[in-house]
Amino acid sequence: MTLCWQALIFFCCVLNCVESLSPTPVVQRNKYNDSFCLTRSTRTRVQQLQKKYKAQQLGYNHFEDRSRQLNDLPLLSTDFSSWLKLTDWERLHSAFVDMQAYWNMLDRKRKQLEREEREQMLSRAVGTTIPQSIRHIQLDLRDLMSQVSSQMSYMRSSWTKPTFPTPLNPQNRSQTDWDSRVEGYIILRDLDLYLTRLARDFLFLASKTDSVSQC
Repeated sequence: MTLCWQALIFFCCVLNCVESLSPTPVVQRNKYNDSFCLTRSTRTRVQQLQKKYKAQQLGYNHFEDRSRQLNDLPLLSTDFSSWLKLTDWERLHSAFVDMQAYWNMLDRKRKQLEREEREQMLSRAVGTTIPQSIRHIQLDLRDLMSQVSSQMSYMRSSWTKPTFPTPLNPQNRSQTDWDSRVEGYIILRDLDLYLTRLARDFLFLASKTDSVSQC
């Protein structure tokens, strides 16, 4: 009888250890909710910057151009049935790669605007410059990527966050000054739409844990 009790106690201890090593639905739910809230706040930053960018760089607050696209940005159109069939791992991995692409494009545009400010000797004693606002968004995206990487690590212990090389700054000789300014608008425009889709992904993932996201 003593041996049976000892075996039962040992089994319970092993079970507790296994459960402590794997994320509970509540823990995973909270992670998805945190990512959802950060995605929403980042999107608000992007929308605010987009207004400032159009006013300062394009000279018109209500500028819109849906016809132009950038090949280096992730595609925004998705087939709904294919989207539903994605595994959690595929959904998170796609999010990580897409956010890295946007981070790289923002980084290139920020450095370009910083060079222009230095060349024109521009300084603003009050307020936040566009490059500074871009940097804030980059920090948000980096936090989001870290959260997604952590979520992926729970699913696959072999997952390690890749180290991406610093993007180069290719010079397009045929690109006019106006085209360069519109390029920044396209990045922010598409990032706004992408973050809407990303928030939907986190809501979908959280729904599998029977949770309601609240920020």
